[in-house]
Amino acid sequence: MIRIGHGYDIHRFAEEKTDATLILGGVSIPYEKRLLAHSDGDLVIHALCDALLGALALGDIGQHFPDTDVQYKNTNSRLFLRNIMQLVKENGYQVGNADISIIAQAPKLAHYKSKMCENLAEDLEVSIKQVNVKATTHENLDAIGQKLGIAAHAVVLLMVKNENIVK
Repeated sequence: MIRIGHGYDIHRFAEEKTDATLILGGVSIPYEKRLLAHSDGDLVIHALCDALLGALALGDIGQHFPDTDVQYKNTNSRLFLRNIMQLVKENGYQVGNADISIIAQAPKLAHYKSKMCENLAEDLEVSIKQVNVKATTHENLDAIGQKLGIAAHAVVLLMVKNENIVK
């Protein structure tokens, strides 16, 4: 049996310019603005967590790690992903593949995508061949195109454990 999940997340940038670091897919990316968020703001991982939870029909990331809970303030989102992967395994599944699209006018992400794939593959406990990260712009349209924020979509395929998966 297979299950498919989709996740989406979006965060706006803080108004002030800083020597901030964005965290996307577990990678620190230098940029002049930071994302507004309760945790580390890693919307790539947040979308991936929602995709995994959706595939399992277990709600969403906000139910499991509410932004009203102070224990999650500034938390590394990779910890959320690892926790959710425990739920995947407890429910008898493993990741078949994950496909993530990041929508950002800025910063440019081409040089960071391979490291994101490495991080995500490690946390998903799969081969890097099972994880794909793409980045695109919004061609200067809407809030993302005006550099007011970043969004991400994630799709995952879960398979019953012990089925043969090409690694």
